[in-house]
Amino acid sequence: MTALDVTLREYGPALSIPLGSEAGRALATSGILQSATPDPGREGHWLLRAGSRVGAVRIPGGAVVRITPKTPVARLFFLLGFSLDPARAWRDSREGTVDTGAYDDIVPALAHAVERRIDSALRQGVLQGYREMEETALVVRGRLREAEQVRRHFGRTPPVEIRHDAYTADTDENRILRGAVEQLLRLPGVPGPVRRRLAHQRVRLADALPLIRGQELPRWQPSRLNSCYQPALRLAEAVLRGASPEHRPSTAEPLAVDGFLIDMNKLFEDFVTVALREALREHGLTARLQDPHHLDAAGLVGMRPDLVVRTGDGRTPVAVVDAKYKVEKADGLLNADLYQALAYATVLGLPEAHLVYAAGRQPERFHEVRGTAAGQDGRGVRLYQHTLDLSREPRLLLSALGELAGRLAATAPQPRS
Repeated sequence: MTALDVTLREYGPALSIPLGSEAGRALATSGILQSATPDPGREGHWLLRAGSRVGAVRIPGGAVVRITPKTPVARLFFLLGFSLDPARAWRDSREGTVDTGAYDDIVPALAHAVERRIDSALRQGVLQGYREMEETALVVRGRLREAEQVRRHFGRTPPVEIRHDAYTADTDENRILRGAVEQLLRLPGVPGPVRRRLAHQRVRLADALPLIRGQELPRWQPSRLNSCYQPALRLAEAVLRGASPEHRPSTAEPLAVDGFLIDMNKLFEDFVTVALREALREHGLTARLQDPHHLDAAGLVGMRPDLVVRTGDGRTPVAVVDAKYKVEKADGLLNADLYQALAYATVLGLPEAHLVYAAGRQPERFHEVRGTAAGQDGRGVRLYQHTLDLSREPRLLLSALGELAGRLAATAPQPRS
């Protein structure tokens, strides 16, 4: 019997799909889809509707669920590449920084991109480093583990319990790369040629211990020694996080899936805020992402604007920005977003706040709030809604955000001469 292969569209209409009750309930509790409910009109069918997560997963029973994005795959991976490595992407914004080959589906493009990055990282050889090892040996090397010696061998020698530093390929960096390769080899839809190249990279990384599923990823530090690894590491970590259980609500039952998912809400927010932060540096300003504040004086109601622009010394707020992966309504108004932006401006003592949307009918809208004379000019708080069309070329996207950064910088107090 052929396993079911379902293709959904990001925020597309619900489809009635024949699914067993176990698979249907697993999807309903997973948080992968916007909704998964039994179809009241067709027994044995479930209505599945995708939300903001795109990619592919294999669920219990062997069924594969693919969610295609509205954004072209090449543009999606530009956003991902920029968010992971803005300095590199800023230098080469015309073509983006992630090589997706000729593939127009997320999983094949991702597998190709990761394999090419790993191959480039390993061209000068597999990175090695010193790691502290503990083992049982016949001769003393390094330091004797006295407590273990007594516990295991009652103080007799040999053998001896030792701890020593070994120069090995079992480094955190290689473990992450190997983990990403093994995860990609489990994904549904990886093309045969890419799968064979990934298997070759796994052999090259065989001296690194495999990652244990459910444990935190190893923490590596950028350095001169691993500089050629860094592009591959950032993309490999995105693979491992996109396949991790953190996509499920904490109250959900365990769901054994193999797959990769990108939350377009988070990706858009990361791209907008990182790009603005990089552009604001050219104006001598700093920016804090997810800057924590409280709405009330008692500090009970927390709030985290996506980006708070501050003066160069980081002390004084200058502007606030929130990114929204939404399409504006027919009347252009998203009231809850405007209330949120007004709250940010009020708490931070700013005369204006900015919202950046992924699509809209107008490049910009403007609202002046009644009864809020926040500026010296006597005008009320001003709320701006900007549209960032993700179908535009990368250089145009960055240019639009660069212009917005210039406007934000213009509101900053000028240093006294």
